[in-house]
This record gives sequence, structure tokens and C-alpha cells, in this order.
Amino acid sequence: MTTLFDAYDLAGLPLPNRAVMSPMTRSRAIGGVPNDLMATYYAQRAGAGLIVTEGVAPSPNGLGYPRIPGLWSREQVDGWRKVTDAVHEAGGRIFAQIMHTGRVGHPANLPSGGELLAPSAVPLETTKIWVDAEGAAVPVPTAREMSTEEVHAAIEEFVLAARNAIEAGFDGIELHGANGYLLQQFLHPHTNRRDDEFGGSPEARRHFVLEVARRVADAIGPERVGIRVSPFGVANDLPLRDDAVDDYVALAGELSKLGLAYLHLVDHSALGAPAVPEAVYEGLRSAFGGTLILAGGYDLERANRDLDRDRGDLVAFGRPFIANPDLVERLRTGAPLEDPRPQFFYSADAEGYTDYPVLETSDVAGD
Repeated sequence: MTTLFDAYDLAGLPLPNRAVMSPMTRSRAIGGVPNDLMATYYAQRAGAGLIVTEGVAPSPNGLGYPRIPGLWSREQVDGWRKVTDAVHEAGGRIFAQIMHTGRVGHPANLPSGGELLAPSAVPLETTKIWVDAEGAAVPVPTAREMSTEEVHAAIEEFVLAARNAIEAGFDGIELHGANGYLLQQFLHPHTNRRDDEFGGSPEARRHFVLEVARRVADAIGPERVGIRVSPFGVANDLPLRDDAVDDYVALAGELSKLGLAYLHLVDHSALGAPAVPEAVYEGLRSAFGGTLILAGGYDLERANRDLDRDRGDLVAFGRPFIANPDLVERLRTGAPLEDPRPQFFYSADAEGYTDYPVLETSDVAGD
């Protein structure tokens, strides 16, 4: 029987177990620069088979939320080096999730020179963004449509961020193609109304994502690149699509040709989104052919069941890792899980971030 605690070879990177720490925004990067507090947080969770960081902006334009880290400057690379060194010293493995928020953001959250850009100028009608300077969540201004030249420039930004991630000591990167951010904005006909090479047909809408993946894989090696998708996600004002299954299966088939390390499929139904149909799991599993990470409201029983029936190869856990730095050991020993404190998910200091308890050695041994 295959279980969460079995080792796994991820494109040549040995994982001691099949538990992945999901990427989760935590908003502790003051000024967009990773810091010692973040190094402590990630090192505490090095028992995961693989850590995927919170979303990391590839450029000032992609920094839509307050206190989100970036990967375009020397200061940021040096800050991330503290994080990767701490994780590796604790025996862990870590990928950086590269996240460009596109139209989801606010000018007040962007550094000097940043601008809200998107595939098309489509307003967000219900989403609001927290702005520290306002002390409140405020409406999102409509982003400006990117020129074709700016689309190509954004591809280069992803490549630079990937190179910087490797320089900072990451084992690889994950492209954030989910949650209604820039990559998914190009995929979705609601947010991509272009008539150039990057829009107008399903094939053209996939072009940006595939070009980013190809160029990043060429830059750092495909074995160091994963991608996360949410075919039935409706976050950030994305409506459901009638063609989602066919489009994402086609995307997975094209991504498979690049030899990427993994495809990360997230089901947000636990948070109120529509459930991902079984046809998506089966279609993506078959079309991609490589490592598939499952995500979405998992517990140990469900994880072991899906792994054993080969629905996927790895299972990602989100909020349980927030409150349980030693989550894998707690699951292994049957120890009780701590509950997270949502009021501190996006605050700025150690409370609700690095102060969750870990099991004592005697507790693990059952003494």
C-alpha cells in the first residue's frame, strides 16, 4: 500500500515523504524582502516532503498584496538565501512559487514603478484588496491591458525570477497558474479578450502559460519547474467555464512535452468553490503523465486513499501546516493537531506565525 509516509523521487530530488506544504500567503515580507522571521517559519516546517513557498512576485507589477516577497532584486535574493539555508540545514527541500497577481491588486501596494497590468482591462466587481496605508480592504481599480511587448516583457520577468530563485538556493520553482492570477487570467476567456498571439482562441490563450513554462524550463532545467492550476477555481471573479475540462486537459498535454517536475492540481471546494469533477483528475493524470500533486482539504485518511489508488503521487496540505510545524510527525504518530488562528494569517509579526507548539520527543515516543 502506498502511503503519505513513503519516500518519493521528484525528478531526481529525493523526498522522504509525500506530504507537500502548500503555498500560502502569510504577508510577513516587510518591504517585499524575505527576513529572519520567514526563515524561522519555513525551517520549522522542514519535515514536509517538499515545501512550496507563498507566492513570490517576479516583478514590481506582480506585487498586488501588502508585504508579499519578491524575487527581482539583489536584496530579495539575499533574503531568500537565509530561508533556503535554514530549510536545508533542517533537512528540508523547498520550491519558490512565482506568482504574478496581474489585475488582482492595488496601486498602493505596489513599489515605485509598479503598475496594475492584465491581459485585458476587465474590472473585478466583487474582490477587494487590503491596503496597509488605508487600514482596510478597498475596491480594486481596473488594470490596464498589456501591450504585446509588455506580455513578452512579463515572460522575461518570470525567467529572471526563476534564475534568481536558483541563485537564492531554492531546489526549484512552481509557476502559480491558479487562483485567478496572471497565468490563469491569460487562460480564461473572461479575463483574456485579446486578439493578438496571446488571445482569441483556446490555443492562443494557452500560449502565454506555455511560453512562460518553456522559457523558465530552458533557463533552470525542467526538473526544477512545477506548475499549479485550478481548473474549477472561481477566485478573484473568474466565472465557471463550460470548456474547462477540455482546455486544461489540452494544457496538461502540452506541458507534458516540456518534462516539468510536476503538475499541482488544487480543488477549492473545501473553501466553497465548485468541486473538481473526476474527469479533470483522470484527464490531467493521463495527459500530463508525470508527477501529480493533489491539493484541497485533505486529511491523512483521504490522502492515503488517493495515493494508494494512484489518483496522484503527492498530497499538499495548507492550513494544517500553519498550526502544526511538525505536521508529518503528528500524522505519523496520531498526535492531535493544533487549530490555526485565522486572525493572524496575514498579520506582520511572529504571533500566529512561528509560535505554534511542536511535539516533545517524549510525546512522539509515547512516554
